[in-house]
Amino acid sequence: MVEVEIKSRKHANGGDKKTNNNRIWRWTVVGALIAVLLATSLSPWRYSRKFSFIRSPCRCSEGSHKYTGIVEDCCCDYETVDSVNEAVLHPLLQELVKTPFFRYFKVKLWCDCPFWPDDGMCRLRDCSVCECPENEFPEPFKRPHGLPKEDLICQEGKPEAAVDRTLDAKAFRGWAVVDNPWTKDDETDNGEMTYVNLQLNPERYTGYTGPSARRIWDAIYSENCPKYSSGESCQEKKVLYKLISGLHSSISVHIATDYLINENTNQWGANLQLMYDRVLKHPERVQNLYFTFLFVLRAVTKAATYLEQAEYDSGNHLEDLKAHSLIRQLVHNPKLQAACPLPFDEAKLWQGQSGPELKQQTQKQFRNISALMDCVGCEKCRLWGKLQVLGLGTALKILFSVDGQEGRDQPLQLQRNEVIALMNLLNRLSESLKSVTEMGSSAAMDALVLQNSGKTVSLIQRLRESWMAPW
Repeated sequence: MVEVEIKSRKHANGGDKKTNNNRIWRWTVVGALIAVLLATSLSPWRYSRKFSFIRSPCRCSEGSHKYTGIVEDCCCDYETVDSVNEAVLHPLLQELVKTPFFRYFKVKLWCDCPFWPDDGMCRLRDCSVCECPENEFPEPFKRPHGLPKEDLICQEGKPEAAVDRTLDAKAFRGWAVVDNPWTKDDETDNGEMTYVNLQLNPERYTGYTGPSARRIWDAIYSENCPKYSSGESCQEKKVLYKLISGLHSSISVHIATDYLINENTNQWGANLQLMYDRVLKHPERVQNLYFTFLFVLRAVTKAATYLEQAEYDSGNHLEDLKAHSLIRQLVHNPKLQAACPLPFDEAKLWQGQSGPELKQQTQKQFRNISALMDCVGCEKCRLWGKLQVLGLGTALKILFSVDGQEGRDQPLQLQRNEVIALMNLLNRLSESLKSVTEMGSSAAMDALVLQNSGKTVSLIQRLRESWMAPW
């Protein structure tokens, strides 16, 4: 009897030890899983980058690239575009747009919206706009005062939307005026136009959101460049949509990379989640960004002779010589010519029987898009919208309104504002591509981290519940 009792106790003690060992083992497994998941989710915050982020992500592998092969409907591949942009185009363009000639843009900031005049926002100027003193304006730049003081209302209540009108005294002295058949703006209407220093008004977040902003993009896409159907073989029908989609992507990238993170402290930085949601998680939008970049680059290289011979006179001789030198380096760059001699082949378009009709239809649609820029309710957004649409219209004019062969059509004529818009647009697109390649994997990782963080909490909760349940 005693012997049986002893055996029973030993068995019981063995069972207790086994249970304890199981619990210890399970806790060890749980702890290890939690540690791994937390390390996976939180490790990106251990690293820093050169940008200021809402959430600082990890430094991902530099060599990764999501897009490979030839850019659709173009003549260059993604890797070559990134390489040439990084080594050649981006550095040159960054210097070029800072020169006085390319720094100032002539624009009509007071306008009537031709599509929904009841909106009224287009007539309202931001009450915090800094006007230049009268003595800073050269005589030709003086313009009517516009709306009476009592009619001025703050646009959207956002000072970020205000245009800084500070101007050097000797900017832009005289230039020939030739209107662009692809755009609406009447450049002869000097009385209602003013010069803006683009360096003082960077394209970035302005707080312009909501129905007013959506209305613009809805009108552009639904009425003027609807999405082409899947399997569409007609390249002409794709061009306008892809150009506008690429421009839209570029604008979204600039908003995300220069975002007002903290309004109270005026802290600006990159919003990676916005970048991911608006652009990076949509491969087609990234692809269209590359398409638009190569399209505009082709226009610049096609107009190389004209751009090389043009006069870049801002009254600052040394800076004008620098601008001329940078233009020559850009249009005759051996690395660019070797890597991507023909970025886009415009000769393939408008060749069929319906070609002239399609071209006329596209031109009409693009003019409507140009006119829609007058309906943008944010002054600074309107400035950059007008500039980039004019730049795109200039590229269309170079590629499709001038044959380039002696004795055919009209010789190429570009007015100063078109050249300024064209080069600033190319710079904007170049910056967007650089941001996408540098921040793309980080933004994707950032979104993944948020997703994994939620999964981590959920898994920890399940593990906790299973631990509390009977074994």
